[in-house]
Amino acid sequence: MVGDVTPVFDFDASTRERQVQARDKTTGEPVWSVPVMDGDPSVKAASKTMAIKFVGNPPKVPAPPAGLAGLPVIPVEFDGLTVTPYVNGSNRLAYSFRATGIRAAAVAASKGKAGPKDGQ
Repeated sequence: MVGDVTPVFDFDASTRERQVQARDKTTGEPVWSVPVMDGDPSVKAASKTMAIKFVGNPPKVPAPPAGLAGLPVIPVEFDGLTVTPYVNGSNRLAYSFRATGIRAAAVAASKGKAGPKDGQ
Protein backbone atom coordinates (compact mmCIF):
# COMPACT_ATOMS: atom_id res chain seq x y z
CA MET A 1 0.00 0.00 0.00
CA VAL A 2 1.50 3.32 -1.00
CA GLY A 3 -1.10 5.86 0.17
CA ASP A 4 -4.14 6.56 2.30
CA VAL A 5 -7.69 5.27 1.98
CA THR A 6 -9.59 8.13 0.31
CA PRO A 7 -13.11 8.67 -1.00
CA VAL A 8 -13.74 8.14 -4.72
CA PHE A 9 -15.54 11.17 -6.15
CA ASP A 10 -18.35 11.07 -8.71
CA PHE A 11 -17.01 13.07 -11.66
CA ASP A 12 -20.46 13.74 -13.15
CA ALA A 13 -22.19 14.76 -9.89
CA SER A 14 -19.32 16.86 -8.47
CA THR A 15 -18.64 20.56 -9.06
CA ARG A 16 -15.64 22.74 -8.21
CA GLU A 17 -17.42 23.94 -5.09
CA ARG A 18 -18.91 20.62 -4.01
CA GLN A 19 -17.40 17.17 -4.42
CA VAL A 20 -19.82 14.25 -4.29
CA GLN A 21 -18.57 10.84 -3.21
CA ALA A 22 -19.25 8.04 -5.70
CA ARG A 23 -21.80 5.40 -4.73
CA ASP A 24 -21.86 1.73 -5.63
CA LYS A 25 -24.42 1.15 -8.40
CA THR A 26 -25.82 -1.98 -6.71
CA THR A 27 -25.80 -1.17 -2.98
CA GLY A 28 -25.78 2.64 -3.00
CA GLU A 29 -22.95 2.62 -0.45
CA PRO A 30 -19.98 5.02 -0.70
CA VAL A 31 -16.87 3.98 -2.65
CA TRP A 32 -13.34 4.31 -1.24
CA SER A 33 -9.94 3.73 -2.85
CA VAL A 34 -6.38 2.93 -1.79
CA PRO A 35 -3.28 3.06 -4.04
CA VAL A 36 -1.14 -0.07 -4.07
CA MET A 37 2.03 -1.25 -5.77
CA ASP A 38 2.83 -4.74 -7.05
CA GLY A 39 6.33 -5.70 -5.88
CA ASP A 40 6.75 -8.49 -8.45
CA PRO A 41 9.88 -7.63 -10.52
CA SER A 42 8.39 -9.34 -13.60
CA VAL A 43 5.45 -6.89 -13.74
CA LYS A 44 5.82 -4.15 -16.37
CA ALA A 45 6.36 -0.61 -15.02
CA ALA A 46 3.03 0.63 -16.40
CA SER A 47 1.22 -2.06 -14.40
CA LYS A 48 3.12 -1.64 -11.09
CA THR A 49 0.61 0.68 -9.40
CA MET A 50 -3.17 0.46 -9.24
CA ALA A 51 -6.09 1.57 -7.10
CA ILE A 52 -8.13 -0.96 -5.14
CA LYS A 53 -11.72 0.14 -4.45
CA PHE A 54 -13.89 -0.71 -1.46
CA VAL A 55 -17.61 -0.22 -0.89
CA GLY A 56 -19.18 0.60 2.47
CA ASN A 57 -20.34 3.15 4.99
CA PRO A 58 -17.68 4.89 7.11
CA PRO A 59 -17.61 2.22 9.88
CA LYS A 60 -16.77 -0.39 7.22
CA VAL A 61 -13.97 1.63 5.63
CA PRO A 62 -10.83 -0.53 5.79
CA ALA A 63 -8.25 0.76 8.24
CA PRO A 64 -4.72 0.46 6.84
CA PRO A 65 -2.49 -1.79 8.94
CA ALA A 66 0.42 -0.21 10.78
CA GLY A 67 3.54 0.24 8.65
CA LEU A 68 6.67 -1.73 9.23
CA ALA A 69 9.63 0.39 10.33
CA GLY A 70 11.90 1.52 7.52
CA LEU A 71 9.64 0.51 4.63
CA PRO A 72 8.26 3.11 2.19
CA VAL A 73 5.19 0.91 1.62
CA ILE A 74 2.84 -1.05 3.87
CA PRO A 75 2.63 -4.75 2.88
CA VAL A 76 -1.06 -5.73 2.79
CA GLU A 77 -3.35 -8.54 1.69
CA PHE A 78 -6.86 -8.09 0.34
CA ASP A 79 -9.95 -10.12 1.14
CA GLY A 80 -12.52 -10.75 -1.57
CA LEU A 81 -10.36 -9.25 -4.32
CA THR A 82 -12.10 -9.21 -7.70
CA VAL A 83 -10.78 -8.05 -11.06
CA THR A 84 -13.15 -6.80 -13.76
CA PRO A 85 -11.76 -6.33 -17.28
CA TYR A 86 -13.17 -3.55 -19.48
CA VAL A 87 -12.26 -1.57 -22.61
CA ASN A 88 -11.17 1.96 -21.67
CA GLY A 89 -11.66 5.20 -23.63
CA SER A 90 -8.54 4.46 -25.71
CA ASN A 91 -9.98 1.10 -26.82
CA ARG A 92 -7.43 -0.73 -24.67
CA LEU A 93 -8.04 -3.51 -22.20
CA ALA A 94 -8.02 -2.20 -18.63
CA TYR A 95 -8.91 -3.66 -15.23
CA SER A 96 -10.95 -2.52 -12.25
CA PHE A 97 -9.91 -3.93 -8.85
CA ARG A 98 -12.29 -4.26 -5.87
CA ALA A 99 -11.88 -5.85 -2.46
CA THR A 100 -14.07 -6.45 0.57
CA GLY A 101 -11.28 -6.05 3.14
CA ILE A 102 -7.67 -5.14 3.76
CA ARG A 103 -5.28 -6.50 6.38
CA ALA A 104 -1.59 -6.61 7.22
CA ALA A 105 0.36 -9.08 5.09
CA ALA A 106 1.72 -12.15 6.82
CA VAL A 107 5.42 -11.54 7.43
CA ALA A 108 7.64 -14.53 6.70
CA ALA A 109 10.36 -15.44 9.18
CA SER A 110 13.85 -14.24 8.27
CA LYS A 111 15.98 -16.82 6.43
CA GLY A 112 18.85 -16.03 8.79
CA LYS A 113 16.95 -17.33 11.80
CA ALA A 114 16.97 -21.05 12.30
CA GLY A 115 14.29 -22.73 14.31
CA PRO A 116 14.69 -25.88 16.40
CA LYS A 117 15.87 -28.85 14.39
CA ASP A 118 13.93 -32.10 14.23
CA GLY A 119 14.81 -34.47 17.06
CA GLN A 120 16.16 -31.78 19.38
